[in-house]
This record gives sequence, structure tokens and C-alpha cells, in this order.
Amino acid sequence: MIALTHLPSPHIDACQRTFVDHFPVDYDAACSQHADYRRLLGELGADVRTSTANLNYPDCVFIEDVAVALDELLVVASMGSNSRALEPLGVLDELQTLREVERVEQPATIEGGDVLKVGRDLLVGRSARTNQLGVDALSRIARRRGYRVTSIDVLDCLHLKTACTALPDGRLLVNPTWLNPADLGDFECIMTLEPEPWGANTLSIDGLVVLAREHEATAELIEKCGFEIRRVDISEFAKAEGGVTCLSLLIR
Repeated sequence: MIALTHLPSPHIDACQRTFVDHFPVDYDAACSQHADYRRLLGELGADVRTSTANLNYPDCVFIEDVAVALDELLVVASMGSNSRALEPLGVLDELQTLREVERVEQPATIEGGDVLKVGRDLLVGRSARTNQLGVDALSRIARRRGYRVTSIDVLDCLHLKTACTALPDGRLLVNPTWLNPADLGDFECIMTLEPEPWGANTLSIDGLVVLAREHEATAELIEKCGFEIRRVDISEFAKAEGGVTCLSLLIR
């Protein structure tokens, strides 16, 4: 598994914020936390690769958004924020060395944080960053390759994966205030606990679950489901509306 990451921008405090208040991001602390995050991915067996192509763009560290990784190809995103529009181009050459690519173009918008892959199912969020044209564009690409695509309305949070991620056994960890669990069809859902609304953002790697250090109640919930966990401090990125999935593009 390749984990493509991007160093934080010196301008990260100017990043986009949609559903959170502005709290200053400490750049040095963010760099230290990012190094710890990369180290953890390496310990879990990932081939960690780190780009510096987009350092001029404040949100560049959230590299998950620039593409959707399918088994057969990478779908290069069309960003839903004007300030991030050029980020996919900055890493396009690197993406093309990893896998065949197809691109989604404006006026369609789609970001990787809105696409949850569970086997051959793709759950795609309609959100502040992904519009219906983007859902349709990804659906055309994915369905040609045998994926089932389900669109989900995302409410009051940035991306689908802010509200919903998959545990290693295919069950979904869901914040039911940010989407309607009924839209998830036949998936078995485990609801996050009210004190930790951001706890649904987790990263599953080879049967293990990575989550933000501050989500203690969610960690206990996941352990009760039978999974080993790893916790990592990403508090500076949380100020920028980021979670553990946002900081890497996993190509399995």
C-alpha cells in the first residue's frame, strides 16, 4: 500500500474553514504532528511518499481530496473550493506514475473526502465540496468498472468521511446528525457517541483502526467492536477541519 502525503503549507492558517470557527494553526506543531502521522503509517506497513508540490496552497496537506483511489485507477478530483482548484494539477505527474488516471472536470466538482470505498461499493457525498454533477461524473467512471454507487446527502459538515467511515469488517461508523443513516442502505451502522461528533473519521489499515487521539470514547467503542486501534495527535489539523483520512491518499 502506498500512502501519498503532502507536507503542511507554511500558509496553513489561511486554509478554508466551512463549518468550524477560526482558531490559529501552529505551523511548527502541525509539521511535528504530520511527521508523527507519517511515521505511524510507515509502522503499519505503508510505503509513505511525501510531496512538496503544492506548498503555496494553504490546504495542500489534505491530499486525500485531490483524487479518488479505485482498484483500477485514480480519479483526479475537480475541487469544490476555488482556492484549491490547482492542487490536483500540482501532483498529477506523481499520480500518473502510480496508476492510470481519469479526470473530473468543471462544472462538476468532487473531492476525495466525499468518497468512501467499501469493497465494490462507493458511497459518494453531496456536500459543500461535491455537487450532483461530480457524483454523476464519478458514477459514470466507476460503474463502467463494476462499482455500485450510492449518493448520500451530507449535512452540516465538510465531507462524507467527516460523518462516516468504514471499519475493517465493512461496518460503518456514523455520526447520524450529519447524514441520514437510512441513506446508507444495507450497511450495518455503529453510531458515534454524542460528545465526540468528529469521532466517525477513522482510517482502517489491515484490520487496525487509526483515529484522533482526543476521541477517547470512540476508541473504547471501536475496541469493543473487536479492533486494535492506534491514536495519533492531529489537533492542529482539526482546527483546519481535517481528520485522519484527510492527510493521506491511500493507494492499496
